[in-house]
Amino acid sequence: MLLTSSILIISAVVIYLSCELFVNGVEWLGSSFNISKNAVGTILAAFGTALPESVVTFVAVVFGTNAAQKDIGVGAALGGPLVLSTIAYSIVGVALILFRKKRVMGTEISLKHSNLGRDQIWFLGIFIFKFILGFITFTGKALTGFLFLAAYAFYVYTEMKPNSQTEEEELEPLKFRPKDSSPSNSWILLQTLFSLAIICISSQIFVKQLDHLSLSLGIAPHIIALFLSPIATELPEILNALIWVRQGKERLALANISGAMMIQATVPSALGIFFTPWKFDTYLGIAGIVTMVSILFLWVTLQRHKLSAIRLTLASSFYLLFVFAAILSK
Repeated sequence: MLLTSSILIISAVVIYLSCELFVNGVEWLGSSFNISKNAVGTILAAFGTALPESVVTFVAVVFGTNAAQKDIGVGAALGGPLVLSTIAYSIVGVALILFRKKRVMGTEISLKHSNLGRDQIWFLGIFIFKFILGFITFTGKALTGFLFLAAYAFYVYTEMKPNSQTEEEELEPLKFRPKDSSPSNSWILLQTLFSLAIICISSQIFVKQLDHLSLSLGIAPHIIALFLSPIATELPEILNALIWVRQGKERLALANISGAMMIQATVPSALGIFFTPWKFDTYLGIAGIVTMVSILFLWVTLQRHKLSAIRLTLASSFYLLFVFAAILSK
C-alpha cells in the first residue's frame, strides 16, 4: 500500500513537470506552423493530452479477454467526458481564483476568438447520440462507430482552417532552448514529442497503481473505470489548465478541455462501439445524464455571457451529484 501510494505521488509530479514542457512546446508548435491559438488548445494540445485515456479504452476493448475488462473500456469512454465536463472545468475556475493576484486580468476570463460555446453544442449533439446507442440494440450498430470518427475528422477540419484574425500572445522561451529567441522546428518537435511520451508513460503508471490500490480495497472493475481511472487519465488536461491559467492563458486551458471532450466523445466511443455491445448499466446511464446536464449548464452560462470563475467552480457540484446518485442507485 505504501509503495503504491509513493509511486502515485511520484508519477503525478512527473506528469505535472511533463505538462510544463508540453504546453510550452505545443504553443511554439502552433506559432511555428501558424495555427490559431484556439486550434492549439482544441486540436494539438487536446490530441496529446487525450492519448492516455484513449489508450485505456483501446487496450480494454480490443485486447480485453472477458466482459469485465471490456467494461473498463466502456466506463473510460463515459467517465472521461464526465470528469472533463465537471472537475476539469471546475479546476479552471479554482485556478483563476488562486492565481488572481499573479494574473493581469485577475479572475476575469478572456474568450476572444474562442469557439467554446460552439464546442459545447458539438459535443452535446454527439454525446446524446452515443448515449442513446447505449440503450438500444440493432443490426449494424457497430457501423455507427464510423460516424463518430467522421464527426471528429470534420471537427478537426473546421478548427484547422486558416484564421484571418491575428492573435498575438507572448511566448515563454522554449524550455529546451531557453536562450534562443527563435528555436528551430526540430527542437520544438523534440520537446513536444518528448514531453508527450513522458506524459503517456507516467499516466499509464498512475492508472495501473490506482487500479492496484482500488483492487486491494475490493472495488469492482467497472467502478474503477467510471470513478477513478478517468480522474487519473485526465490529469494532463487538468494540469495543463492550471499551468495555462497561471500564465493568463485561460482561453487555451478551456480550449484544451473542450477539445479533449470532443476526442472523448468520438474516438474512444467509436472503439467501444466497434468492439463491445455498447450497453450501459445504471452507473453509465447516470454518468451520461450528469455529463449532459453539466454541459447544458456551461452552454447556457456562455449564451448569457455570465461565465465566471465562480460559475466554473460550480461544475464540480455535478460530479458530486453523480457520486450521490450512484450511491443511491445501489
